[in-house]
Amino acid sequence: MAWTDDRVELLKKLWNDGLSASQIANQMGGVTRNAVIGKVHRLGLSGRATSTRGRAANKAGKTAASKQRSQRREPKMPSMGNAAYKVAPETKAEAIIEPKVSPVKLVETPTGNNIGIYDLTEYTCRWPVGDPTENDFHFCGGRNNGSGPYCESHAQVAYQPAIRRKTGKKNVA
Repeated sequence: MAWTDDRVELLKKLWNDGLSASQIANQMGGVTRNAVIGKVHRLGLSGRATSTRGRAANKAGKTAASKQRSQRREPKMPSMGNAAYKVAPETKAEAIIEPKVSPVKLVETPTGNNIGIYDLTEYTCRWPVGDPTENDFHFCGGRNNGSGPYCESHAQVAYQPAIRRKTGKKNVA
């Protein structure tokens, strides 16, 4: 279906009358709602009349309860351009809470079993050590007892209990 001048004029008229894209598509026939939306966008038709439902709602006015709710709301943050760059309202100094920092528990890791990728078996620790782009890159190579990819020491680092991860507190075990 091609957009002839007559069909474009009809589209403009119906759009300015406040009909929805679905209603316009039904009246015009042979065109989908999405085709109507695309053509409206390409034509730059933005100044359309509001629907009767919208006008009736605006004339009704606000109720006392809705006025009170709108007065209790926080003021909107001013923004310029992208919403990601909204200016945050100033905060009070006493409202800022410093996070509690817990000491880091160092885990003893085995040394001396450093092996390359071709030497890994199902019973060797696959914990990578170093930078993979460097020549001295290797794997831990410690014994893992077949229960997972890492030795006991590296498993403590890799698998933290859920409580410890969520709260940031040490797991008492």
